[in-house]
Amino acid sequence: MASGLRLACVAFKKFFHLLTLANPGLPSDSPIFISAQCCIVLFIGLFFTRFWLVSVLYGTWWLLDWDTPRKGGRRIHCIRNSIVWRYMKDYFPVTLVKTADLDPSKNYVLGFHPHGVLVAGAFLNFCTEATGFSKLFPGMTPHLMMLNLWFRVPFFRDYLLSGGKQGHSVVRQKGGNVLAIVVGGAQEALDARPGAFTLLLKNRKGFVRLAIKHGALLIPTFSFGENELFDQVDNPRGSWLRCTQHRLQQIMGISLPLFHARGMFQYSFGLLPYRRPIYTVGEFVLFPKMHNPSQEEVDRLHQTYIEELCKLFEEHKSKCNIPEDRHLEFI
Repeated sequence: MASGLRLACVAFKKFFHLLTLANPGLPSDSPIFISAQCCIVLFIGLFFTRFWLVSVLYGTWWLLDWDTPRKGGRRIHCIRNSIVWRYMKDYFPVTLVKTADLDPSKNYVLGFHPHGVLVAGAFLNFCTEATGFSKLFPGMTPHLMMLNLWFRVPFFRDYLLSGGKQGHSVVRQKGGNVLAIVVGGAQEALDARPGAFTLLLKNRKGFVRLAIKHGALLIPTFSFGENELFDQVDNPRGSWLRCTQHRLQQIMGISLPLFHARGMFQYSFGLLPYRRPIYTVGEFVLFPKMHNPSQEEVDRLHQTYIEELCKLFEEHKSKCNIPEDRHLEFI
């Protein structure tokens, strides 16, 4: 029994190492990472108990269901419509703003900014029906892009598929899909703090190439309030803390933002996010379809995307009480 548990721990460590290598910007204390670890421990641990048959049966199902993420997922509407997400939406609260109708005959790639610490806006708007996405945009199916490796995590993959989170293959399908990509990744979380408007975007161009290659319309989207949910220990670029965080990221493959906010029964310190409103708004941009776009075309359209994102920010910042002299910064 003891040797079996040791084997389980070794297997878990190897799988955990693969996750960190494949997700170099993911905070180790993010809900996604912690949930994935728990599912891996459960799956492996069951093999060494009287319930080993559960893991065997699930493993068989897993192999038979291997290609489902590439085929559009397996949505379970009772999960997307759970009252838990409505309570979570009301906690901040979160608002999804409609600025135009979306054509169900077309696909869209939505660039979501900023990442923040929790990515609450992206999750609640596109992975649940808490903010009424399907009512605002009838005929459209939202997806939140995640790395394929997450769909190889036992048990956890089924939750991801039920919520509609999957890889970029959805833009190759017929119309009616909205693929949301958090462009800055979790590396951007190191700059997430109240009043910060720094986006990791200058050299992030793959999503633009993806959109124009498949003829999808791009939607620059900004989630006002995303960076207001947590304070973070001061870590300016070049400081010993920031250098340490980058060094640990290189060694461990994960980012480590030192964030804090409020507690459950007091407001001075804790890990619960502040109750501050999140206001998510976007405008789509039509780019020409090119099967093999050159780097020059990608660079040009990427610059257009940045200009449209800046325009979107300037048009809506006054509604969120952002001073006129504050503007987006790109790194």
